[in-house]
Amino acid sequence: MEEGQREYLSRTSGSGELYERALKVMPGGVSHGIRYFRPYPFYITSGKGARMRDVDGNELLDFWIGHFALMLGHNHPTVLRAMRDQLELGVHWGVAHEGEVKLAEAVARLVPCAEYVRFCNTGAEATMYAARLARGHTGRSTILKAEGGWHGFCTDLLVAVHGPYDRPESLGILPQVQEKVKAFPFNDVGAATKAIRRERDLAAVIVEPVLGAGGAVPADGEFLEALREETEAREALLIFDEIITGFRLGLGGGQEYFGVTPDLVALGKILGGGLPIGAVAGSEEVMELSNPLGGGRDGQRVSIGGGTFSANPLTTSAGLATLRYLEAHADEYKRLGVLGNEIRSAIPQVFADGGVHAACTGAESIFQVHFPRGEGLEVKSARDIYEGTHYRLREEEYKLLLVNQGVFTMHGGGALSLAHTREDVLHLRNAVANIAPALRESMR
Repeated sequence: MEEGQREYLSRTSGSGELYERALKVMPGGVSHGIRYFRPYPFYITSGKGARMRDVDGNELLDFWIGHFALMLGHNHPTVLRAMRDQLELGVHWGVAHEGEVKLAEAVARLVPCAEYVRFCNTGAEATMYAARLARGHTGRSTILKAEGGWHGFCTDLLVAVHGPYDRPESLGILPQVQEKVKAFPFNDVGAATKAIRRERDLAAVIVEPVLGAGGAVPADGEFLEALREETEAREALLIFDEIITGFRLGLGGGQEYFGVTPDLVALGKILGGGLPIGAVAGSEEVMELSNPLGGGRDGQRVSIGGGTFSANPLTTSAGLATLRYLEAHADEYKRLGVLGNEIRSAIPQVFADGGVHAACTGAESIFQVHFPRGEGLEVKSARDIYEGTHYRLREEEYKLLLVNQGVFTMHGGGALSLAHTREDVLHLRNAVANIAPALRESMR
């Protein structure tokens, strides 16, 4: 690790200087916690396609791809053209406009559960509103979630994200709020079923069809089907957090991919075409509770403000351009799925050839590398990763060594965009082969 850090320091002096400045004005020197890594983060000046360039001139093959948001890659000409056209007309009006209608129509057309849509500015807002709608619709309070499920920094759902899962995730959250959110192991049908049946005050179950920060672990089909069946039987809602999987596993997201339709879905990332966005969508019956004309019980409603910049015209122009492009090039999903399969099969083999035991999870264009502590571990949940793998090795050494090879990943992996090619997969494979000896030494 020391050698890797020395190489990084020698390549990134400009980033080091910027980080010293950042430390004087931002806590920890960053505006998002996961953007820090030792000894300091690199600073980007530009991005094009599947690559970024930092202030020191280093080029990086990017698999983080803007927190998974840039499905078309950096600076796609179709998105830039739409944004330039909108810039001439206005960036922010704070009133209704046609762009928001068109984007909502696209969501309703593509996403199976989306009869009605409300926009906001972030994924965390979308999951917050989804939880509020579920509680308003059912008149109940408790939300169940999967261990390792990351639903943004929404106060209502910031529970059991990181192991150990019984530990509070943050100071400043009231215990009485935390008590209304309970967790069960991901992909454990028996445990999830028991949790649902035990909870008399159940408003909803929220789950990512593929765990994001929890390890890029895809749900088993029977797991999602059980959640659907059990929530329906108890007149509770099923919420899919598709902020990552929406428009990534396919045009219809995880709902289409797994064949399970929830009552509500939280969307973001790809939906904004690279600009800030969130959305909650679902059945007319539930979403009508947010009608400002008072569509709820006795004229009451679920308050969804959306935010000052909600559905602003610049974001909706970028988002609509992205969705239209994906519809016109839907065959690209198959290509990305093939490349994703190649990554998930090749990386463990390359590491094995280098004397390192590794596993790779994911689905379609999503992948993540793990380093099991022993043989025979099948990674099926966030708990498997926390208890059975070298987590810090993945988060620190693996990441830094790949950056030195000109490859950027996050949490041991990331995702492909339409800009990625088979040559990029080969680049990643060669980079992994180059760093395997150093990782093998670290694991001794």
